[in-house]
Formats: sequence, C-alpha cells, structure tokens
Amino acid sequence: MKIINRNTKEIKDGDLLKSQSFLYNNVFGRFILSFLVFPFVSKLGGKYMNSKRSTKKISKFIKENNINMDDFEKEEYKCYNDFFTRKIKVDKRPIDMNQNILISPCDSKLTVYKINENSIYNIKDSYYRVNDLLNNDELAKKYLNGYMLIFRLTVDDYHRYCYVDNGTKEKNTFIKGVLHTVNPIALEHYDIYKRNSREYTILHTENFGDIVQVEVGALMVGKISNHHQEYKFSKGEEKGMFLFGGSTVILLIEDGKVNIDEDLISNTKNNMETIVKYGERIGMKIL
Repeated sequence: MKIINRNTKEIKDGDLLKSQSFLYNNVFGRFILSFLVFPFVSKLGGKYMNSKRSTKKISKFIKENNINMDDFEKEEYKCYNDFFTRKIKVDKRPIDMNQNILISPCDSKLTVYKINENSIYNIKDSYYRVNDLLNNDELAKKYLNGYMLIFRLTVDDYHRYCYVDNGTKEKNTFIKGVLHTVNPIALEHYDIYKRNSREYTILHTENFGDIVQVEVGALMVGKISNHHQEYKFSKGEEKGMFLFGGSTVILLIEDGKVNIDEDLISNTKNNMETIVKYGERIGMKIL
C-alpha cells in the first residue's frame, strides 16, 4: 500500500518490512515467531527497553528516522521507553476545537472503510471482522453501515493519543493476543492464525454518538497504557500511549453521525494510506 502526505500530496511506498514478511511467510520464520511470542520473551524485551542500557539505541534511531527533536519537550531519557513515549510540544500538535469537527486521535497512516456484515479487515497483518476485533457480537451490530477508521502508527510516529471529543467513557476491556499454527481467517498470505492484544472502550461523545476506540498492541514488547477507566474527558485530552513497538488505533463510528473527509475515503479506495496528525480534522458532524 502507498502512503500519501495529506498536505504536500507527496506519495511514497509503504513500509512493510522484509523481516516481517520472513516471519510470517517462511517456515523457519514462523518457528522463530512461535518462540518470540512466549510471555517470558516479551518480558525480557520489555525489561531491556526499560533499562539504562537501552539508551544507546536512541541516537541511532533519531538519525535513521530523521526525527526533529526540537519538536519535543527536553528531558533526560533514563531508558529507551522514556524516549519512545516522549511528549511533543503543545504548539506542534494544535487541536481543532470546533465542536462539529472530528479530529484524529494520533499521528498515523489512516485508512477508512465502511462496515459491512461480512467485511474482513487487515489490521497489523491479522484479519478481523468487527465482532472478532471486539469479541462482542452485540456491540459490533451497532456499528453496521458505519465507519472503521484504522490509524496505523509506525516507530517514527508520536506514540501518544487523545480523545476526539468531549464526553464520558466506560471501563476499558482488554483482550489478550493469541498465536496458533492453524488456518487463519484469510488464507492468501499467512499459514498461521495471529491476533494481537488489544484494549477497547466505548466513548459516549457529545457530538459524534457512541464511538468505540480500540488500541492494538505490538506483537512482542508493545504495551498499551491507557490513563483512565470510567472517566469524563475533554476533546484533545491525552487518553494514553503505546510503549515500544509499532501500534494501531481504531475508531468505530455509528452510521449517520459523521461525514469523513472525502480525500481520506478516496485515498483508501486507491490503495493509499493518508498521513494524519494528532488533533487535525478528519471529518465533520452530520447536522
């Protein structure tokens, strides 16, 4: 899939890693993968990323990904995860506070899909229907004919995310990830069945109905860190962050609540992801 920069219209190739393809499409790679997802391996990886020793990775990462550190609050990083969850300066991510405007919850590469009863979505190289994603058939039915917005974060993105409107939220529901060497939902690409850990909550928003926000963690050391359980929130307020690992945020929006910006829909139809930023407009309330 190609990636388009929304502001400059510049188009570049997607960033599917060769190593990722090796892990899922090669017999030996899948053997390695089955070892990598053992809980003790994730714990070891997490401990390393939280250790002082991991700071030696920071300067190389900044250079390789051309990250402008002037955009971020200055601090001394005690470990790699401190750097990975660094806070951006407020003026670098202005929030569109117009109550009728739906904003992006994060920096990401965005795709937008209508939700149909039998639609299957590729999310972090796993395949889901909406009810699979939530493990909740009744909740999934509420979003039939609505929109699924998939915000794919890569390692160079800002890894904090915000609330898209004012409102109240329910408790978070955590779903543990799984990996099995059995047939997956879609057989074209992978010979294994993999689903990442994820956490979702229902947001009762003032302007856009009930939105389900789902955070999907990385396979190994990626961790979802949400700040609140039941809570009254404000538009643009930080909701949480991901620790090390590529990650994804998903919004499920009811039918008839929002007009998603046409360029985002058109780009998805043309097999392109659109670069969006935390707090910027992605749609408008249906009045």
